[in-house]
Amino acid sequence: MGTPPGPKMILLAYPHTSNWDFPAGLMARFTCGWPIRWVGKHTLFRAPFGRLFRWLGGIPINRSRPGGFIDDVVAQIHADAHAIVCIAPEGTRAYVEGWKSGFHRIARQANVPIALGYIDWGRRCVGIAAYVQPTDDVEADLEAIRAGYAGIKALYPEKASQIAIR
Repeated sequence: MGTPPGPKMILLAYPHTSNWDFPAGLMARFTCGWPIRWVGKHTLFRAPFGRLFRWLGGIPINRSRPGGFIDDVVAQIHADAHAIVCIAPEGTRAYVEGWKSGFHRIARQANVPIALGYIDWGRRCVGIAAYVQPTDDVEADLEAIRAGYAGIKALYPEKASQIAIR
């Protein structure tokens, strides 16, 4: 996956359409050696898997307090010397109309780049397509993100969301 542009970034996991994305992503995490943390809904962190998921880099989020999530992740990025936080921008494996805006807001507030991480099931490979430094022009940033993800195939393409903010 190459050398990251710095010790801190938001790592997008797109497209996220299957439970199989998780083990493939974990294998990539351990192979590349990056200190990647990932966010997941808080209910995943209950017994019996809570401790395991935290050990694997998981950060539980409670989606009932959406603004608090952004503040918490920005604070964690500022506090850690190396903070690579992986986020699925759709917020789910199911098809939805566009992405949540949190990844962009976090990257802007923390002043970190966005890494376009992918699992391309068509080519059976994992990687970073590009790095985007977020700006105040969200639509221009999304255009760069769309270009970076061009040609990437989801395991279930019909569930892959359009790259747009909902």
